[in-house]
Amino acid sequence: MRILDIIEGTSVDGPGLRTAIYFAGCLHECPGCHNPQSWPMDAGKEMSADQLIEITEEADADVTLTGGDPVYQAAEIMPLCRELKRKGRNIWLYTGFRYEELMAVKVSRELLDYIDVLVDGPFIERLHDRSLLFRGSSNQRLVDVKRSMPGRIVEWQSDF
Repeated sequence: MRILDIIEGTSVDGPGLRTAIYFAGCLHECPGCHNPQSWPMDAGKEMSADQLIEITEEADADVTLTGGDPVYQAAEIMPLCRELKRKGRNIWLYTGFRYEELMAVKVSRELLDYIDVLVDGPFIERLHDRSLLFRGSSNQRLVDVKRSMPGRIVEWQSDF
């Protein structure tokens, strides 16, 4: 997997203190993106699922997959997510794709089996709103993946 950065103890990429893994590669190239250095597919460095699991276990926190767009590496991310779920971790995934698009493709649909909350949709600069919880623009949704299904999106609700 191509990884740009790992930030432990972040509180802006989901509830509580989390370990955020920033994946390289994004073809959405949203104008106003806060992380355009993540766009090249060959950015960052190669890391294995075992390396990432070791880091997340040391941090002892839930995990957010962001980037770039992790979905471009969906097949590679699957073993990582499978092991994180086995260890009881809550997983959030940020993507420029919509839930409906991910459900239409086998590999991304299978990846969603391990995701608790999907922050979906491209960042749209004219819809940017700093008051939004855990997302940058009002078109993006916090999808409660376990409670959603095609044709019925259930948005995640904060406890605070």
